Amino acid sequence: MPSVPGVADLMPPQADVDWAVLALDLGGTQVRAAIVRGDGTVVTQRRSRTPVEGGGEAIVQACLDALAACRDAHAAAGGSTLLVGIGIAAPGPVDPIRGRVIDPPNLGPSFHDTPLAERARASLGLPAFLDRDTQVAALGEGAFGAARGCADYLYLTVSTGIGGAIVSGGNLLRGPDGMAGELGHLPVDRDGPTCGCGAVGHLEAIASGSAIARAARRKIDAGESEPLARLALARGPAFGAREVAEAEMTGDPVAASIMADARDAFARACVGFVDVFNPALIVVGGSLAAGQGDRWLEPAREMVAREAFRVPARRARIVPAALGDDIGFVGAAVLVAERLGLQVGPPRALPGERGRPGER
Repeated sequence: MPSVPGVADLMPPQADVDWAVLALDLGGTQVRAAIVRGDGTVVTQRRSRTPVEGGGEAIVQACLDALAACRDAHAAAGGSTLLVGIGIAAPGPVDPIRGRVIDPPNLGPSFHDTPLAERARASLGLPAFLDRDTQVAALGEGAFGAARGCADYLYLTVSTGIGGAIVSGGNLLRGPDGMAGELGHLPVDRDGPTCGCGAVGHLEAIASGSAIARAARRKIDAGESEPLARLALARGPAFGAREVAEAEMTGDPVAASIMADARDAFARACVGFVDVFNPALIVVGGSLAAGQGDRWLEPAREMVAREAFRVPARRARIVPAALGDDIGFVGAAVLVAERLGLQVGPPRALPGERGRPGER
């Protein structure tokens, strides 16, 4: 496809033109692509398995194929919406200035320092922009989700790992190397377990889904929990935090202790976040936090109210993320709009939306 010059000429920043972006959400297990309109609506999606075993070039090609499939489906449907760019959410660390994925932990040894944005631009003929997946998610929640209308908030995702992003004065805090906001790597226990990054006692090493699963397997190996052992045998390699939470709900005290430790570590980290960043909101997403709901969030709210500095504690609210699985797509559209000087349109009402932005 030839390059698309003159996007700024076709659609100046304040123009009332129906526009959309190609969005890519790259993860360790799936490559997902979509077309997202300027009002945050996801209209076309494609997904495939991430071919980690095929090496770095196979992963890049899977990304380009998914984006091209969305573009072609849009054209075949007679879409008149102007495609203005490509937004990419990728696992960190990344270099958002150069559009490179640096050393992601779950994409294999040959996928490093990869110029994914440039490859997308060259292949599809559109300007392409890349940022860390949690940064992109924070943009999406700020424009269309739980933090809409809020200028000072943190975004945390609690899933297999724990990631984060910091928005202050309406702007993402990226730092000089584009790597600020790795909130999962806050030390919370100097005698705690080793994190995947090699350091000791990080939040991610205690409160993430993978950490919960590792803690459970240690208990199983020590013969301390028959319910967890049965679940591990039944689920095999799929055994994880979901099963530990299930065992807690059926009354297993060992599972309950593991989950309580995870929730306590998360709550203590939130106290530090409130004291250090003075956010109006802490928006919490990710599959583990979503599955736990208030069971995960309420201990953090209570500990912040009890232990954080009085003034920022009164302001800060801890709320669930609103955008679900589409968060990377919607954030990618906001990323492109931010880089091209475009305005995201008024969002459609979210299902079940109530009250002011971010209200539970």
